[in-house]
Amino acid sequence: MTESHSRVAIVTGAGRGIGATVAKRLAADGFAVALLDLNEDGVRQGAEAIVAGGGKAIGVGLDVSDAEQVDTAVTRVADELGPPTVLINNAGITRDNLLFKMTEQDWDSVLGVHLKGSFLMTRAAQKYMTEQGWGRIVNLSSVSALGNRGQVNYSAAKAGMQGFTKTLAIELGKFGVTANAIAPGFIATDMTAATAERVGMDFETFKKAAAEQIPVRRVGEPEDIAHLASFLVSEGAGFISGQVIYAAGGPRD
Repeated sequence: MTESHSRVAIVTGAGRGIGATVAKRLAADGFAVALLDLNEDGVRQGAEAIVAGGGKAIGVGLDVSDAEQVDTAVTRVADELGPPTVLINNAGITRDNLLFKMTEQDWDSVLGVHLKGSFLMTRAAQKYMTEQGWGRIVNLSSVSALGNRGQVNYSAAKAGMQGFTKTLAIELGKFGVTANAIAPGFIATDMTAATAERVGMDFETFKKAAAEQIPVRRVGEPEDIAHLASFLVSEGAGFISGQVIYAAGGPRD
């Protein structure tokens, strides 16, 4: 990256878990970071921690599925930090249930946050990237894109993120913008802890059982995803675009 390009990153769903960890890593890489999340207190605290550590960051509360809020937030980022050249579309929710029990609201809310939210964020941010002739977009998919019982909404959303990513790569490549997707396997976060609680298992027992099915014999940590995101947004990853990388401790089809 040359000095003519701004080093400003936006991370959605940055109030906790993977998003918060990615934001922290990008700040350590020298990016000014905007942490976005519905949980405004969480991103404000995360931004304050980055600033206290010598970095530059702001926390912005928003609903990524609301176009007006997204446009306002991205404009604020550009005004306060500079034009964003990196976008991590990480915001996501789960509303798990078997198909015959799933409500329209369960379906709409999950696809609204994952797919519509990523569309709105990317539409708003790409203007700054194409103007500068350089950009990096990283979308969070999941191994659930391959199908997972009780997650027809989440699986559809995460599979959609892969097609979304490949199309972005085709459309934006000529402007110096790459787009890639990370598809995590089991990552130890509050979300997976909530899943363990829902099925009535102690979280440590839940993680141990999951690790036994993973070739590297451990579950993932948010830092594993942050390391990969750090590489994909680097100058050195400029010839990698339109790819879906499964970060799952083993091969996936």
